[in-house]
Amino acid sequence: MLKEISLGFLLAFLVFLAIAGYDIIPLMVILAALAAMFYFVRSKGLLSGNFETTVASLSRPEVAFSDIGGQNAAINELREALDFIKSFDKIKEMGIRPLKGILLTGPPGTGKTLLAKAAANYTDSAFLAASGSEFIEMYAGVGAQRVRKLFQSAREAALKMKKNNAVIFIDEIEVLGGKRGSTSSHMEYDQTINQLLCEMDGMKVDDRVRLLVLAATNRADMLDTALTRPGRFDRQVKVHLPDKDGRLEILKLHTGNKPLAEDVCLDSVAKECFGFSGAHLESMANEAAILAMREGSKAISYCHFLEAVDKVMMGAKLDRKPSASELKRVAFHETGHAVIGEMVRPGSVSTVTITPRGDALGYIRQTDENDSYMYTKDYLEDRIAVTLAGAVAEELMLGHRSTGAANDFEHAVQAANTIIRSGMSELGVVSLEDIPKDLKHKVLTSIIREQENRVREYLEQSKDLLLQIVDVLLDKEKITGDYLRRVVRAKAA
Repeated sequence: MLKEISLGFLLAFLVFLAIAGYDIIPLMVILAALAAMFYFVRSKGLLSGNFETTVASLSRPEVAFSDIGGQNAAINELREALDFIKSFDKIKEMGIRPLKGILLTGPPGTGKTLLAKAAANYTDSAFLAASGSEFIEMYAGVGAQRVRKLFQSAREAALKMKKNNAVIFIDEIEVLGGKRGSTSSHMEYDQTINQLLCEMDGMKVDDRVRLLVLAATNRADMLDTALTRPGRFDRQVKVHLPDKDGRLEILKLHTGNKPLAEDVCLDSVAKECFGFSGAHLESMANEAAILAMREGSKAISYCHFLEAVDKVMMGAKLDRKPSASELKRVAFHETGHAVIGEMVRPGSVSTVTITPRGDALGYIRQTDENDSYMYTKDYLEDRIAVTLAGAVAEELMLGHRSTGAANDFEHAVQAANTIIRSGMSELGVVSLEDIPKDLKHKVLTSIIREQENRVREYLEQSKDLLLQIVDVLLDKEKITGDYLRRVVRAKAA
């Protein structure tokens, strides 16, 4: 109402000046400039109280810990910390200081935001969420103002909802809380983190609204040490990629609303998805449903899940088609990988294909019976053998190698470096930075050459096997690991 009255008064005043014979054009130009400046400042959020945090509704988030799969360890650790908030009277009697902040660290897509929402639900708290990038501007003091506004909004939201607790969730906190001094050309970053530190220090046990700050990052190494010390972020909860059992649990959650065919074994699907995050698994289940719908199927079959795994890992199929000679080379290359993969780890090959996807003209997918997090020398040497097998197969069957093995060689060198760094080479325990480069190169070459000779010897005895598998690949473009093993067993008999 006040705006309309002021605007009407201003227009009347301008009309009066015009009638009186004054030149109002300069005045109108000045007013237009001021209005444009006001609009710009307001749109950038530089006016007091104009920073709008991303409030996940003014009700408790409808996400519970039971809705999150594959993160039992993180959930248990987080629930233990949250019990301090739920049992406030009891911990006050024991003289325990409630936690001020909990830092969730882990790879992208592992469910850190879901855990924060479930934490607010578990403690019956108001929930406010913001991203670290929302606090950084080119204008000095804006980030600090927005931090103050975030904490003020959390308290106001809790009071409005008649709650005693509020959870503030800051995603990508490494943008807001990076190490001070790392951006010497722009002090805005330091002012922003200083304000966050002050706000967290000002949180008290007997506040009318008790605040808990939850933050998420996949770059904990970038955070300022003053932020991660006890008394601010008191706990760090690791949110890892799920293991096989965790992947199975997540798949059950994401397929609960989908019609599955009788041939679908989610345990087998989980085995195919080593290294997938929760986001990958959700995307894979969604892609499988899309594939089934495109084919007109009423239920999602196991083949749809396998195709979806390939799509999530490698990308969609490409329209381009290699020439006949290139396709034959790719077939020998991938067959070499597959045959040696079965030699070193029987039953590990899941799929062999020469269908172009993403940046790959073909690939094989291997699975582990159990997820491995620690490797022996034999395991690493076997990995080197598998990566070299494609180039060796090309050389044996076609006379020379191609550039398609360049990425394989990089992986082989990485594995050889791991052998040296872990003290499993002939050098024993060494520092990679301190040993002479020529000595390191000599040992690397020795490790790789030994596996190359091993692969060549085996493939020279298996040329008929390579030819048989390549003929089928060129015809069908894709074979399963089961078919590969049947051919291998038949040749060995």
